Amino acid sequence: MRTWIFPLLLVAFTAAVAQGRIVKSIQAARFPKPPEIDGKVDEDVWQLAEPIEGFIQFEPEHGRPSLLYTVAHIGYGDEALYVAFICHDPEPEAIAAAIIKRDGELDDDDAAIIMLDTFNDNNSCTYFTTNTLGTQADGKVADNGRSKDEEWDATWLSAAARTSVGWTAEFAIPFRILKFQGGEGRTWGLNLGRYYPRQLEESFWAGPLENAFRVSQFGELTGLDLQGRVKRHEIIPYALSQAEEGQPLEGRAGLDLRYRLSSNFGSDLTINPDFATVEADVEQINLTRFELRIAEKRPFFLEGAELFDQRIGQFYSRRIGDIPWGAKLTGKTGSWDLALIGTQSKLIDDDSSSSAATYTVVRAKKGVFGSSNIGFLAANRAYGGANQGSIGFDATLFFTETLGATAQFVRAHGATNDGVTAWFIRPAFDNATSHFHVRYSHWGNGLMENMNAVGFIRDDNRKEFDTNLSHTFWLQGGLVEEIDAGVNYNRYWSQAGTLRSWVLDAECDVAFTNKWEMDLSYNDEFKRYEKDFRNYEANLTVGYDTRAGRSAGISYGLGRNEDSDLRLFGVQANFKITDAWNASYDLERLWLDPEPEDPDDRGTTIHALRSNYYFNKDLYLKLFYQTHSAINKHNVQVVVVWRFLPPFGSLQVAYQRGTSRFGTRSDQGHTLFTKLSWVL
Repeated sequence: MRTWIFPLLLVAFTAAVAQGRIVKSIQAARFPKPPEIDGKVDEDVWQLAEPIEGFIQFEPEHGRPSLLYTVAHIGYGDEALYVAFICHDPEPEAIAAAIIKRDGELDDDDAAIIMLDTFNDNNSCTYFTTNTLGTQADGKVADNGRSKDEEWDATWLSAAARTSVGWTAEFAIPFRILKFQGGEGRTWGLNLGRYYPRQLEESFWAGPLENAFRVSQFGELTGLDLQGRVKRHEIIPYALSQAEEGQPLEGRAGLDLRYRLSSNFGSDLTINPDFATVEADVEQINLTRFELRIAEKRPFFLEGAELFDQRIGQFYSRRIGDIPWGAKLTGKTGSWDLALIGTQSKLIDDDSSSSAATYTVVRAKKGVFGSSNIGFLAANRAYGGANQGSIGFDATLFFTETLGATAQFVRAHGATNDGVTAWFIRPAFDNATSHFHVRYSHWGNGLMENMNAVGFIRDDNRKEFDTNLSHTFWLQGGLVEEIDAGVNYNRYWSQAGTLRSWVLDAECDVAFTNKWEMDLSYNDEFKRYEKDFRNYEANLTVGYDTRAGRSAGISYGLGRNEDSDLRLFGVQANFKITDAWNASYDLERLWLDPEPEDPDDRGTTIHALRSNYYFNKDLYLKLFYQTHSAINKHNVQVVVVWRFLPPFGSLQVAYQRGTSRFGTRSDQGHTLFTKLSWVL
């Protein structure tokens, strides 16, 4: 296979061509003074910026003008980029405003988004979203929309206000949180969008788009003078006290140092970072024998995380426990994206040794042929005189805006099975309503032991085929608004040619015009472990979504898993109690008959309750409570946060009982944390 795959990739690269299109462009306005970010868009300075109009639907009626009139303005000053939206609405009283949790699903509310391709590389961008309550969501996009990191957080300003004809919003995005090429006359890629949930509409200034984050189809923001826009350093010290039931009072301190080598390169050094007040992992039911992947939430590991999103996961930061120190370098030079991480940590769940492992990760990606890229990644864990990890190459290719391919080749290293390889190739078609791909993968025998020292793969010893077809149907004027339907087939053999598994998944989601929703799914699979198993599961979910902050759903499933019949029951609800207070509740109940011998694999009940109350946007309370009966877990976390400006800082008081780490039993008593941090 290898003899023809790499020539095929070479042909694919040379076949990539730029697509002719009309690129929208807007001139950046230089503001003599910054506007006040109060959401009202009533200051004269906004009139210096050209109006940005003509938003185009991404969905439901792809390519048609938006149902609503939207106008935006963009300007900049010495320290920040400023954006204003004026959003007209024929029913201002029906505007959806429910999400108050940062990084919540703001596209479920009336909201506005700005996307900035600060290197104008047609490949990556940073996005910022706010709703009519001024709630913030931000993140980073790579691989021309194929990779998205929603966990990245930065400090910026937003505010919104209701008007007699709709609503308005203002953004202030500091240059210090962005990486870009300095100098005069710079051009950034730009797109602006608006979410209108009552009609399930997403519309964007530059379009029509084949993907909401297809960076290569953005417009341009021209004429930026970016000389001297960089604050070289930030020092963020913190002090933490911890009082746990039955334990002596503890205190510790640490700091983060961020130094900008230039406008396009930044370095981060953390000493004794605090992860105690990071939100707990949410428990999940796992009916497979494979490990679940858990999202990273610790701030140090989030900067540049979008660069490490791979199918064959060479770097998985959750392999690293609490760290005494860490260093990171991220940035872009020319067409190269670069990242370097170094840190130490004791092995997770191993208290038998006092020695720490050293982790090193090097990442490089080069843009080629417009929006395509090729990359290199090396990840290593050094522990006890031995090295384990992998070295690999990957590619994300766009031949047209809808036709592309991804591919990867990895070689693992370690004391056992050194030199085992993994690779895949996956051509795909994607447009605004459809997706199709076929994929062939090779996973060498014995790959996991070495790669999972610092990476994440669920299984090895595979020759695997996978294909997926999905389509969204938008219907007008009837009982149904939207139908999402898809089918996926996966089949794999051992390297010796023995069939190990096949899986058929089918799903159909229906949204009705009366705001009811129905989801149907069916899974049928064969698995060969110590013996052959034939498993299946059918599931029905019925729900109602007001599209204004309140939704509820109930699900029920039947099937068989290995030697047990199974039943699954679920409840999910989101409540908007007031504009400042919301809550959500999730219940999952699993019955197995007969029960497996291992207690951890038996039927279970999981409860998860979240609630947020905002006294104002800088003073809020968060509650999280969950139980997991199979592992006797009871975890509660209450956090009060006060953010103060200037200088930027925060005071947090947190109460926690029970272990917050995913999949572990509760063993932590009543604990009170107090943390003070600030920016120098």
